[in-house]
Amino acid sequence: MSQSHSHDTSGNIKAAFFLNLAFTLLEIIGGIWTNSLAILSDSIHDLGDSLSLGLAWYLDRFSKKGMDQKFSYGYRRFSLLGALINAIILIIGSLFILVKAIPRLIDPEPSNAQGMILFSIVGILANGLAFIRLKDAKTLNAKVIAWHLIEDVLGWVAVLVVSVALLFSDIQILDPTLSILITLYVSYNVIANLKKTLVLFMQAVPESIDISDIDRRLQIIEKVRSTHHTHIWSLDGEHNVLSTHVVVDEDASKENVRRIKSEVKELIRGLECTHTTVEIEYGDN
Repeated sequence: MSQSHSHDTSGNIKAAFFLNLAFTLLEIIGGIWTNSLAILSDSIHDLGDSLSLGLAWYLDRFSKKGMDQKFSYGYRRFSLLGALINAIILIIGSLFILVKAIPRLIDPEPSNAQGMILFSIVGILANGLAFIRLKDAKTLNAKVIAWHLIEDVLGWVAVLVVSVALLFSDIQILDPTLSILITLYVSYNVIANLKKTLVLFMQAVPESIDISDIDRRLQIIEKVRSTHHTHIWSLDGEHNVLSTHVVVDEDASKENVRRIKSEVKELIRGLECTHTTVEIEYGDN
């Protein structure tokens, strides 16, 4: 991936951070003004989002550092750390919202429907713009953020629908009910992303890669007898590391070995491998 694309990702996370932070401050005021638990709860949720985005922005920039004596693979896994911390913050925020929303099911309070309509429209625009900035991102860190932003857009659409309904009815239980439904929906998807992040932290083979297929394709290269100890894992959900042992014919020349290594690199070109190690062995080793 080009350096300019990585710079764009960091810049887009920065833009999403400032958009989210500015809207969160407005949202806190709006939640108090409208007495809407759905809006006030979402403001607490968005405050956690803003902290997460700020951390994601910092870690995304930090992850661009090259290799050194301390981190020989570079700092890309710090981006993955950002995704992990973001997911944990969002889960804690969701639990807080549920604690506040459930009692309002029993004792609902009136809300300012007109104010809710105003803030829901602003919420759709603010979160929608932030999502557009990140929708084409490749790192898991940015993907977690983008996914949550589109969830926020959908949540504000739901707030808009409920606030319009409150203009024509007095069913105040709609507000806390919506808050709980949004929180459960967000939590479900955040936990799914947390699972993916933890799997990558455990250096699992990326979901889109079939390691047995890689071995099969390597073994059809001329002069290659077999392969073993083929490993591939991801630094950040985007940049991968691959190593393999390739057993070649005993009579393979240096030119054959150079050709084999060249074909191996060509074969894995689409796997986004930033580090590749090919160990050549002869005969039955």
